[in-house]
Amino acid sequence: MAKKKPDPSLQGKKPSNTAGVTKSRPQSRNPGHIKNRLKRSEVYGKYLLEKKAKKREMRLKRVKDAAELGTDISTSKETPRTLDNTREIEPTFVRPDDEEVIADEASDEFAEYFADTVRPKILVTTRPRPSGKIFHFIADLMRFFPQLYFYPRKSFSIKEIIEQAGEKDFTHLMVLGEKSKVCNGMIISHLRRTAAASGGDGEYECAGPTAFFKVSNVITSNDVPNHGSATSHVPELVLNGFSTRLGHRVGRFLGSLFPHNAQFQGRQVATFHNQRDYIFVRHHRYIFEEGKEDFVEKNDETTKSDENNEEDDENNQQTKRKAEKKKKTKARLQELGPRFTLKLRWIQEGTFDTQFGEYEWFHKRKEMDTTRRKFHL
Repeated sequence: MAKKKPDPSLQGKKPSNTAGVTKSRPQSRNPGHIKNRLKRSEVYGKYLLEKKAKKREMRLKRVKDAAELGTDISTSKETPRTLDNTREIEPTFVRPDDEEVIADEASDEFAEYFADTVRPKILVTTRPRPSGKIFHFIADLMRFFPQLYFYPRKSFSIKEIIEQAGEKDFTHLMVLGEKSKVCNGMIISHLRRTAAASGGDGEYECAGPTAFFKVSNVITSNDVPNHGSATSHVPELVLNGFSTRLGHRVGRFLGSLFPHNAQFQGRQVATFHNQRDYIFVRHHRYIFEEGKEDFVEKNDETTKSDENNEEDDENNQQTKRKAEKKKKTKARLQELGPRFTLKLRWIQEGTFDTQFGEYEWFHKRKEMDTTRRKFHL
């Protein structure tokens, strides 16, 4: 059967809707790409209404499913989707019971620091001709890191400083960079020679590694609200969120900056918290204090079995009524400062050498950061 040809006057035109029903396409995409402001605001209103209707439909569906299963909808709450719990699976993710990683960390460059057989001694300096504001940050770092000493940069190069620091038994070198009178970079180099840094060769020992971090959100102690004063006690160390092989190496590198003989009477904690490859550095003091509310702690007599209930009913009732009232003990944190954030850019084998040094890891943003849910630490 031959196909009926349309009238020549209708060629290139869309057929009209004779039913009189307006069909609207669902606006499932955020209309931020629309350049026309009036059209964008109109479409965005429809987008919000559809989003709200879809959310209400999903809520009613959860109520219906819970009623069919006989569960309480108020107690069964869904965990919200975040970038952390929906991150892409990293092939180098480390399990707590990984024997290979445990063996590697027992013989790496930082094993002696964590075993408390070697204490760190850090030299900190700045870029040439630093501003006066960076010295406030250095003063906070000297209260944050035990055994940290400042030497002016003058006209020395980093390689010359590394040679002189190694002769004076410094274990780490820290170089601070700045831009617009704000610290924006930190180079940390491990100066102590070990066999692990040379690839496990016992005959040849070398220093390293060296890491470069971008520094942001620097807040000195004086600018922290309700801050306390740090004491000379060695703080406790918390390394949190380092879950990959690279993360473990970076965490141990940062952990080697602290002695591992924490003085608990000082109640100070140094925290390196990794979240989405940003390392948040904080310094706190924890305080235990008694609250106003009471809680009831039963005596040991009430926990005894009631085997002779018939004989000692009256005695058992009296012992059950006995209770001791104690004050609730609450833990409170007081921030000491400083407060800053680190972002790893590269790790290099050996000491600082940008010309001939070999990189263990280099952050290539366009190649590595393919999605927002991919993290490396």
